[in-house]
Amino acid sequence: LRLDAIEVFILDEADRMLDMGFIHDVKKIIAAVPNKRQTLLFSATMPNSVQGLADGLLRDPVRVEITPSATTVEKIDQRVLFVPKDKKRALLGELMNNQDIKRVLIFTRTKHGADRVARHLHQCGVQSDAIHGNKAQNARQRALKSFRSGHIRALVATDIAARGIDVDGVTHVINFDLPNDPESYVHRIGRTARAGATGMAISFCDHDERAYLRDIEKTIRQGVEVIVDHPYHSVEIANDPGTAKRPPERGGFKGKKRSGNGNGPGQRHRQNRGRGHSQRSRRSGGQTSGKAA
Repeated sequence: LRLDAIEVFILDEADRMLDMGFIHDVKKIIAAVPNKRQTLLFSATMPNSVQGLADGLLRDPVRVEITPSATTVEKIDQRVLFVPKDKKRALLGELMNNQDIKRVLIFTRTKHGADRVARHLHQCGVQSDAIHGNKAQNARQRALKSFRSGHIRALVATDIAARGIDVDGVTHVINFDLPNDPESYVHRIGRTARAGATGMAISFCDHDERAYLRDIEKTIRQGVEVIVDHPYHSVEIANDPGTAKRPPERGGFKGKKRSGNGNGPGQRHRQNRGRGHSQRSRRSGGQTSGKAA
């Protein structure tokens, strides 16, 4: 394959390629294409690693940002449970006793966290597997195939590894860790309630994630219903308004359903509705005249 006549170089889903360890392959391709070319870079998120790649590839780029639509989450039954960080796995085990959770996609913030959650589910007797960037491609494909076929009930994933997953019949999405940007929340929960089906999104929120929940509610322009009738409910976390400094970036079930602010049943937990301020898709493009680093 000759690359010396390439005029346009497109790097799609850049954040996913970096997370999956393809940066060296990308650099080999860059070295083989002409220095004089148009370069387009597309990414759903723009962490420092992607920004660094863009800085090395692009000269005087034009940046285009697209705001996510919040309407996609309106048909999903969304709930949040305030729980201390060290009780999350125990709470997850409790929830998985509910047989209404037939096919669940569970999100964690880190790759190691995904493995820990999958191991815990196995210990609880729940058939599960994990997918993330440290897993070999064939291992990810096997896990996804098992999830689609129903051989495993739960698939634990990081945001980027789950990009492009399209599985029918996902009854629940569980945010074991809340994402640190609202757009990822919208992407996550959008994997349930597809094709007219119903779906539920359950989020665990610890003290460090309270600010994340506040930003999510602003973006989706609605409050998320609070469930207090579970063994690990934290009134202290529920009463935290989420105005503290955000932590650094690292990357109704059993019984009666209730909603409230954590002080008791019957009260609605709603944040002020606001206009979404996060950007879903960040795209950069520009002309390069020198050799990319």
